[in-house]
Amino acid sequence: QVQLVESGGGLVQAGGSLRLSCAASGLTFSSCTLGWFRQAPGKEREFVATISASGGSTKYADSVKGRFTISRDNAKNTVYLQMNSLKPEDTAVYYCAANYFWHTRPQEREYEYWGQGTQVTVSS
Repeated sequence: QVQLVESGGGLVQAGGSLRLSCAASGLTFSSCTLGWFRQAPGKEREFVATISASGGSTKYADSVKGRFTISRDNAKNTVYLQMNSLKPEDTAVYYCAANYFWHTRPQEREYEYWGQGTQVTVSS
């Protein structure tokens, strides 16, 4: 059974940093493209970042480019999202997702496996 478990969310002041982690089990992690998505209250879930199976390619939403960094450790079956210079508009539930691709995938509908989400709240 595939499980993706996010952690690292919390409350932070604007300008601060958080690092989210997503630990995966039940799949061949090194063969999976991974993504981070988020959903703010009253809004649809949106793409944040994605990383290829090898880790050699990444893509970001324009809203987080230059502030967030996605990375992965295939030895630990874990994907990370380093979030710097946080803004109140980054407040959302953050989800990690995985599927068996090689290349980056920014489309939500292409992911089969999802975590339960972790809350990030940025105060002004």
